[in-house]
Amino acid sequence: MVNSTTLFSNTTQLSTSNSNLVDDLFYVWFSLLMLTLLCFIFFLYFFTEILNVYFTTPRVRETPRYVLFAHMLINDTLYIVAGLLICMCSLFNICMPVPICYFLLAFSASTFRITPYNLAAMALERYIAICFPLRHIMFCTPQRSYTVIAFIWLMGIMPNVADIFVLSSSVENMFFSLCVICRQELVTVNPLQTTIRSLTFIVTLSMVGLTILYTYIKVMLVARKIESGSSSASKAGKTVMLHAFQLLLCMVSLTHSIIESNVKTYVAIIKLMNFLILMCLPRFLSPLIYGIRDEVFSKCIKNMYILLCKPHLANLK
Repeated sequence: MVNSTTLFSNTTQLSTSNSNLVDDLFYVWFSLLMLTLLCFIFFLYFFTEILNVYFTTPRVRETPRYVLFAHMLINDTLYIVAGLLICMCSLFNICMPVPICYFLLAFSASTFRITPYNLAAMALERYIAICFPLRHIMFCTPQRSYTVIAFIWLMGIMPNVADIFVLSSSVENMFFSLCVICRQELVTVNPLQTTIRSLTFIVTLSMVGLTILYTYIKVMLVARKIESGSSSASKAGKTVMLHAFQLLLCMVSLTHSIIESNVKTYVAIIKLMNFLILMCLPRFLSPLIYGIRDEVFSKCIKNMYILLCKPHLANLK
């Protein structure tokens, strides 16, 4: 009788403990979900304000580096929107047709690859401006910037074109009529698809990394010849180094798939944390840092700070 009573007591305590753990995990998950949505709204507000400066200032729209910067903002916004849709559908087990799922995954992958290419183009623009100043007006025009952007999108989409051909030849037609919970592994049915993604990542990282390194060395050599710490060449060198830091932040986003594939517990919490820290935060810090250094966009950021923070500070006083 004592043993059965003790067993019942232990079972009750265990069940109460499990219930408390489930409640705690739910509160953590719900808090992260609300934080993610709030940050997403703030990011959209920030990007919208920066783009508003770009589209309402003719001088800015005619400057090639601002054209590329605005393109990077738009691309990162699309990447975050696609990533949020995939994350929410996975968290809430929302089924969707395979073609829609594949489009979202392919669109997210393409916008991810476009950011490094855009950084390389911005670094090359600074390289031409410093090392070939007389040819900068001829080579770097708004029209040429749009051509470069079109070429960047072509390079970003090409791996997905190869991937869809491999996928189509590896599955039956009925596969595309299924409804699935959208995850990358569900549309990866052939090892060749993984090989394509790995090679694309290696080539992209190598090309962009070498481009930024080359432009930085060339620009800093010019800055050393000028021997002026406040020269435009020195500022351009710091800008290229900033692009290298932006590339590093962009590459950090890749670790989310590695973490999610190796972690089997608290999957929902891990997915939200990965989306918030590894996908959203780098995309937010990159234009924020660039905008603070730029005299045109720094005024916009200061105005946003005054609008958002000053009323709260006044209330605290």
